[in-house]
Amino acid sequence: MIRTVTTTPYGDQKPGTSGLRKKVPVFQQKNYAENFIQSIFDSLEGFQGETLVIGGDGRFYNREVIQIAIKMAATNGFGRVLVGRGGILSTPAASNVIRKYKAFGGIVLSASHNPGGPTEDFGIKYNIGNGGPAPEKITDAIFARSKVIDSYKISDVADINLDAEGTQDIDGMTITVIDPVADYAELMESLFDFGAIRKMIEGGFRVVFDAMSAVTGPYAKEIIEKRLGAPKGSVMNFVPLPDFGSHHPDPNLVHARALYETMMAPDAPDFGAASDGDGDRNLVIGRGIFITPSDSLAMLAANAHLAPGYAKGLAGIARSMPTSGAADRVAEKLGIGIYETPTGWKFFGNLLDEGMATICGEESAGTGSNHVREKDGLWAVLLWLNILAVRKESALDIVKNHWATYGRNYYSRHDYEEVDSDAANGLIANLRDQLATLPGKSFGALKVATADDFAYNDPVDHSVSKNQGIRILFEGGSRVVFRLSGTGTSGATLRVYIERFEPDASRHDIETQTALADLIAVAEEIASIKTRTGRTEPSVIT
Repeated sequence: MIRTVTTTPYGDQKPGTSGLRKKVPVFQQKNYAENFIQSIFDSLEGFQGETLVIGGDGRFYNREVIQIAIKMAATNGFGRVLVGRGGILSTPAASNVIRKYKAFGGIVLSASHNPGGPTEDFGIKYNIGNGGPAPEKITDAIFARSKVIDSYKISDVADINLDAEGTQDIDGMTITVIDPVADYAELMESLFDFGAIRKMIEGGFRVVFDAMSAVTGPYAKEIIEKRLGAPKGSVMNFVPLPDFGSHHPDPNLVHARALYETMMAPDAPDFGAASDGDGDRNLVIGRGIFITPSDSLAMLAANAHLAPGYAKGLAGIARSMPTSGAADRVAEKLGIGIYETPTGWKFFGNLLDEGMATICGEESAGTGSNHVREKDGLWAVLLWLNILAVRKESALDIVKNHWATYGRNYYSRHDYEEVDSDAANGLIANLRDQLATLPGKSFGALKVATADDFAYNDPVDHSVSKNQGIRILFEGGSRVVFRLSGTGTSGATLRVYIERFEPDASRHDIETQTALADLIAVAEEIASIKTRTGRTEPSVIT
């Protein structure tokens, strides 16, 4: 039975970098989730009788919203819904299911790397038929609709059994509960030389993977332990929990500190990795060395041809603007295109669809390729394992050899989390006011070459995205970037990116913060971070 419910709009349902993210109590407000889901459907055309994929990262409130989304999809005209068993689908797995089964699109429930629990974070985003996040023209339409919505449609039926694979029907729509892991594992096996990796592991190579009590756990357990033969216990914290075990599921050196310390110990495993809440980010640590996401992107691109899925080479590399320029030198040597985009995986979609890029990456631990249209944490880990198996070198040796060949980009990100929004916006506004006068100024030995507010002209659809981050570039190739993140749910997160290129191999072993000390000081001098935010140091340094 179809029920039409009268509602009133909320004014705060503007999607951010990757969907709408708020605290759980916000989503629990009367009709809040329903309003946003109906606004998604009202902003789409041509989906009558088509397939919709639904799934999430298992965080608190995941199951409840999945039931709502299924019942609303039925009344709005979808012909079929594919939903992961238990409501589980990692973000890259959801992208793969959309693409494999030629779905019209998908609703992915996640707040990515943000904490979960009754008072923590939740999110809803819409992915289009190519498997990637909806472009801005769709998210803008969703927001516009959410501001005037006055009713939504929902089926008045009992909840669907999400824990049993099989098919059910409501109001003329078929719901199929699928194995959330099988399709993804099959895709990974088609891309990588599982035989070579198995042989390496059989030879004593030790790998440890921390799933952080998040969605990647079942995927890593199936692939790393069952299919690749790593000993039981190699995948830690593999059961997805609604509150991620009361931990923060962000794979960085703060929240995955135990893994870092394990990998720095004298008896460390050969390779360590982690993934985040929804499975789209990665942390990669070799024995004795943390590999930054920017370096990882460059090294994966330089060695991708060693994996069967990329044996024919790369069409191009795309990176977000704040990501270091390490990948640029790989692209130059390979003679392929390099594309600099705003932050947000949706900006890579056009390049991938047009065959202009094969591998993409963001400095925020997101790396992926044209196999799906999302970043993919476990994919990056498996590509690293494939490279290690073929080259038969340690991760540390691969890193040092790469730096010797291409030079090293010393790089760090300083995050100031939950800053007062007005203070953060004021800081960025003040930086914009300085842009015209910064070029030519000297700060000690550093002289500003150019300064701008990054704008992106999409080479495929020719759309323009402005105000994507303040860039201050110094003579010699160093730079500082300031940007407000769109992934938080309270206050603002100010991200400061600091980078210096060092071609001299004899200077590749300097501690990163020491190598960047003068640039860090200049960033503070130009932006007045302490004065404007009240913060004396970053919340997180990566």
